Order: sequence, then structure tokens, then C-alpha cells
Amino acid sequence: MRTRFFPILAHVLALLAVAPLLWVLISVLKPAEDVFSFGWPSTWTLDNLQYVLLKIPLPRFLLNSAIVSVVVTVVALFFHSMAAYALARLRFPGRGIIFSGIMSTLLVSLPVILVPLFLVAKQLGLLDSYAGLIVPSIFHAFGIFLLRQYYLNIPRELEEAADLDGCGYWRRYWSVILPLSRPVLASLSVLFFLANWNAFLWPLTVTRNPDLRVIQLGIAGMQGQYASAWNLILAAAVIAAIPTVIVFVAGQKRLVDAMKTTGLK
Repeated sequence: MRTRFFPILAHVLALLAVAPLLWVLISVLKPAEDVFSFGWPSTWTLDNLQYVLLKIPLPRFLLNSAIVSVVVTVVALFFHSMAAYALARLRFPGRGIIFSGIMSTLLVSLPVILVPLFLVAKQLGLLDSYAGLIVPSIFHAFGIFLLRQYYLNIPRELEEAADLDGCGYWRRYWSVILPLSRPVLASLSVLFFLANWNAFLWPLTVTRNPDLRVIQLGIAGMQGQYASAWNLILAAAVIAAIPTVIVFVAGQKRLVDAMKTTGLK
């Protein structure tokens, strides 16, 4: 009896999770007057998607989000991997204190430091610029923690063999550690990209120029400008979700593999 019940329950739960997504996709292809009607649309149309792509600067919002997300992901992975390697392998005074200090930042959420972070960005002239969107988003303690735990599980014999070939710390990091870090770097790239693509609070705080709006700010602005045109808002939301779905599908296997192989030591 149980062997039959659990598969049925799993399918029901999956249907409940997917049903809202299917409703959104179908609603995007409906005329404006049929958005809130139940069932299939009377006529299928692409007018909603065409309008938000051609009449609203949605491509500009998508480009801004892509620039910020890709640059933050690449730069963060580079610096995080170097910091994690130093904390995992190098021996220097205060290493434990530094690592504890980095991990303590996980206890502080963005709203708590929003005002001082804004003041620092203002003093550095980062307001209304790509630098203001990118630089404060690079550091994240979780990336350093995950990479450090991964590096602790790499056999030291590999680095010792590199030492025999005359490699220094930098050569060991670049030629030995980074190639072995591809699974965890791929998983972190998915997490970093999704986090920055969906960022809202910091871009809202640091930018006023409409040309620097990211996709989440653009959709929020549409909710004020097109308050009654839910067909257009849903169309913009669907388009904004496409890159996140592509990135997640492409990197989900690496994400799961890295989580399984990254132990706590």
C-alpha cells in the first residue's frame, strides 16, 4: 500500500508546485482581457512579449543585470578561491581569527549595513555607476567557506609533488588547485549568478539613473506604471526568469556534486 501511496503523493506535490508556473506561462500568451480567466485562452497571442521587448526598455534592464551578474560572479570566484586557498593551506598568525571574522559576516544581513555601505559608496564616488552595483556585491563569506572546505579535502600529496617541480604558492594555486576546483567553482557560479540577477535592495539604493536599472527594478517600476496591465508584468517576469532557468539547468549537476563532495573538516 505504501509503495503505491508515496509515488502518487510525490506526483500531486509536483503538480501543485508546477501549476502556478504553468498558469503564468499560459497567461502570458493570453489577450489582456483573458488574463484572469481560468483555462485555455480564447486566442493565443505574442503581443504581450512583443510589447515589453519593444515598447519598454526591458532589453536594457536585462543587459544591466547580465553585466553585473557575470562580472560579480567571475571576480568573486577568483578572489574567493585565493582567500580560501590561503585559509586552507597557508600557515600564518591569526588565520583562525580571520576565518572566524569572515564567517561572522554571515550573521549580518544587508539591511543592517545598508546605510554605512551607502555612505562608503558615496564617499568613493560609486553612486549611479556599474562599479557601485558590482564592487559591494563581490564579497560573500559563504563562497570562501565552501571553497575552503573543498580545499581541505584535496590531498596534500598533489601540492607536494608540485613543490618538487619547483612551484611556488601561486603556481600551485593556478596549476594544481584551480583545475581541481572546477566542480565547486561551477556550483558557486550558479549561486552567485542567481543571487545577483535577483538583487533588488542594493541596486535600488545605489542607482537613480534609469539607464542603470537592473531587471528586478525594471519589473518593480512596471508595477507602478502598468498597475492594471498584469499581462505585461507577467510577460516581463517570464522573460526575466529565462536566464535563471538556463543557468540553473546548466549547472544543477555540478551544484549537487559539489555539495556532496564538500565535507566539513
